Amino acid sequence: MLGVCLKTAFHYPKNSLQSFWDLTQLGLLIFPLSPLFGVIVLVVAVLGTWMTQYRTIVKRPLNWGFAFLSVLLLISVGFAYNKQEAFLGLFNFLPYFFVFAAFSALIHTKTQLRQLSWILVITSLPVIVIGLGQLFLGWANSQAWAGVLGWAIAPGGEPPGRMSSIFMYANTLAGYLMIVFILALGLWVDSYQQIRKLRKITAISSLPFLFLTVAVIANFVALILTNSRNAWAIAIFACLAYALYLGWRILVAGVVSIATSVLLAAFAPSPIAELFRKVVPSFFWARLNDQLYPDRPVALLRTTQWQFTLSLTQQRPWTGWGLRNFTPLYQAKMNIWLGHPHSLFLMLSAETGLPATLLFCALLGWMLIAGFQVLQTSKFVQADDKVIFFSYLVVLMSWILFNIVDVSLFDFRLNVISWLVLSAIAGVTRNRSVGV
Repeated sequence: MLGVCLKTAFHYPKNSLQSFWDLTQLGLLIFPLSPLFGVIVLVVAVLGTWMTQYRTIVKRPLNWGFAFLSVLLLISVGFAYNKQEAFLGLFNFLPYFFVFAAFSALIHTKTQLRQLSWILVITSLPVIVIGLGQLFLGWANSQAWAGVLGWAIAPGGEPPGRMSSIFMYANTLAGYLMIVFILALGLWVDSYQQIRKLRKITAISSLPFLFLTVAVIANFVALILTNSRNAWAIAIFACLAYALYLGWRILVAGVVSIATSVLLAAFAPSPIAELFRKVVPSFFWARLNDQLYPDRPVALLRTTQWQFTLSLTQQRPWTGWGLRNFTPLYQAKMNIWLGHPHSLFLMLSAETGLPATLLFCALLGWMLIAGFQVLQTSKFVQADDKVIFFSYLVVLMSWILFNIVDVSLFDFRLNVISWLVLSAIAGVTRNRSVGV
């Protein structure tokens, strides 16, 4: 039985691409904890797919859209305030468009979606354990090991008191956990539905379900410990999306009640807020209304950063100021260093201009709309496959929401995983079926 399951999980419909699919799974399995070795394996899979699927890749309209976006980004370098920084900024985009094109040609079945979800969920658990050790036991690694592993653990978190685990910052870990939590929830719902369909619990069906239950809880707890308001809101959004999609009215009411209670504790007038603060921990409402960090400089507030990016866009709406140029411009204006303006889309409008930003948004919208069209067409998607595919669409929506008030592309691991998930959506959508 186990041999049949493994053969089904690792089988690829086309023998010519079997080795590249195997390499993709292997690379993703070791990538979070060993990004250097993981990316080498993934690069081999990407190059191999390009070599064997070149004609298929170049014919796809979505890839032409990203190719045109690449041209606009290259043009923006010529008009950049600091051309060297703008040129370096291209490496946060162009290689990933190349990766996207390859993986969207390689990934297009429901078995692959499940396998990718399982790999990401399984590899998230060591990341969470390291984060818990970092936060509560003061775990850290030496500079020597940091050079070998490609990541460093800051004792107590980065910033202090917020779980960051092997990622460079708590918000980056939150972006990673957001993706894994949603995919884990999709696998959990799928496993629950399978058990209900069988109408009995067996050892074979219960073990995956129990593991996924632990994984969902662990990822949710870790999300809370990142202390990321953005991630909290997206976790609630994801739960609500599943509840609405599945028609679980009680869960919808529960999620809405919890979210409303927290919001009232944070922002309601004093008498009402005090009432809800008796049941809602201050860890949540004080973080939302900034009472947890009341003395932050004005230059570090998101509203200040967004106003500055809007002013930059107004000054150069067509070509922008160049990628990675927000930082020197903001430092010159505010006398403080800041890596990004906590909004990918505002950053792109300021650094690359409105045409490039609108094209990027249109490509994301194209993938999202096409994905939901496939989901709604029962002719192409079997009932048992819909939850898994829906989980990927929820990730895409959540990724967009996350990047409205933050930027996820500056962490190498998070960026690779994000584009892998996006390419999986595009590949399945292109294939018009999640069946093998």
